[in-house]
Amino acid sequence: MRWNKKNIINLVSNSTHLPAPLTPPPPEIYRLPHPPPKPPNNNTPIPPTLTLSPSPRHSLFLTFLESNLPHHQSLTPKSLTQFLRSHLRHHPLFAHHDFAVFTWASTLDAFRHDHDSFLWMSRSLAATHRFSDLRRLLLFIAANPCPCASGIFSCPKLETLFSSAVDAFCRAGKMDYALLAFETMKRLIDGKISVGVYNTVLNGYVKKKGCDMEKALGFYKRMGKERVKLDVCTFNILINGYCKSGEFEMALCMFKEMKERGCEPNVVSFNTIIRGFFGKGKVEEGVKMAYEMIELGCGVSEATCEILVDGLCRVGLVDDATRLVIDLTAKRVLPKGFDYGSLVERLCRDKKVDRAVEMVEEVWKNNGGAPCLIACTTLVEGLRRSGRAEKASEFMEKMMMNVGLVPDSVTFNLLLRDLCDSGRSMDANRLRVLATSKGFEADETTYHVLVSGFSKEGRRKEGEVLVNEMLDKDMLSDIFTYNRLMDGLSTAGRFSKKQVRLV
Repeated sequence: MRWNKKNIINLVSNSTHLPAPLTPPPPEIYRLPHPPPKPPNNNTPIPPTLTLSPSPRHSLFLTFLESNLPHHQSLTPKSLTQFLRSHLRHHPLFAHHDFAVFTWASTLDAFRHDHDSFLWMSRSLAATHRFSDLRRLLLFIAANPCPCASGIFSCPKLETLFSSAVDAFCRAGKMDYALLAFETMKRLIDGKISVGVYNTVLNGYVKKKGCDMEKALGFYKRMGKERVKLDVCTFNILINGYCKSGEFEMALCMFKEMKERGCEPNVVSFNTIIRGFFGKGKVEEGVKMAYEMIELGCGVSEATCEILVDGLCRVGLVDDATRLVIDLTAKRVLPKGFDYGSLVERLCRDKKVDRAVEMVEEVWKNNGGAPCLIACTTLVEGLRRSGRAEKASEFMEKMMMNVGLVPDSVTFNLLLRDLCDSGRSMDANRLRVLATSKGFEADETTYHVLVSGFSKEGRRKEGEVLVNEMLDKDMLSDIFTYNRLMDGLSTAGRFSKKQVRLV
């Protein structure tokens, strides 16, 4: 049997995830006379009991390995990776022993890890935040090259492996480990490290808690000394770092240096600077920067529009935000995915419903960007509350016909009630039929509102049709509800109510 008690004790005991070692005591202590044990008191902790026998959990682990792990003489990096991925990774008791098994396999004479097993183990350790084990793994890789590294050439997968490890360390804020992995990577791989890995380390310093700009600038200067070809991401990281640390003037200088070095700023660069202008209260400069990026052919993004609109609304310039959206629409640069529902809501809240309607229709006509359901609902509600039920009905009909948006039942029923109160029950019912064809499910309130409207207008036949529909849909629970509706219709004075018995 290839897994004996000694092997399993050594394997599990060497794992750093167990609370206490399981190494048996030296045999000499069994030859010495032992005094009788003293009774424990409340102040003296009881030492752990040492035993030569594995615990029940170790026995389970032994059985698990015997059942699933291939024989050590036929073990290959592929079969080991398959075992770790398929059997051990999601095990509720033994998943944390994967690195111990991985390390044990490297001690076998006929076994040697390759870049695939190294890469899988490094990503597994990074995903589970075992960064100390990941650091040990990288040191092991540096001392034990991949089998595909022949002669003076290194493994071509080393850069991918170390890049993912550097990224994991930076995301966790462990910059000392990240820098160690970076230096090891630089020593091992052939050629120069790509600028993307440099940017990862640089971004790690910026994203670190407190934004360590001093070390970020030191690493940036190192990139220059090592003749790294800086790209737009490099400058974007530094611009963002200066904005986060409150040094907006330095961010503007870095933005200027970026253009002087021949690196064209992208939409992320402009968005960061625009957000910085608004953060400093320089609204006009932020808007000018947006038009500058349009002139340079960069094009505004959804994030750009959100920064501009939110920034203008935050300082009370709602009309300016509306004009900006209309102007961007006229220039055909407004992104179709931009959600201007918050601006519609702000205009309706400020009782500027006409302005909201103008903006929505302008965007809808020139840009083809239909508002979202929330924006449509907000606009309908604003029109309804301002006493313009007819305009609200026209807009709702347009949004159902052209876009296929179906309103919620509360908004829809309130609009039907307003139409019925203004003597337009036929238009309200026609709107209900259209909404039903688009997927709207009328409820009891919908029918009650319409029947009540027909009763007020003396439209007995139309009301009877709706009552019959309610009967067909089992919306009338008892005879009293039916009689109450018919009583309302009978007050129109055109017929005598017929009492019926529901079966």
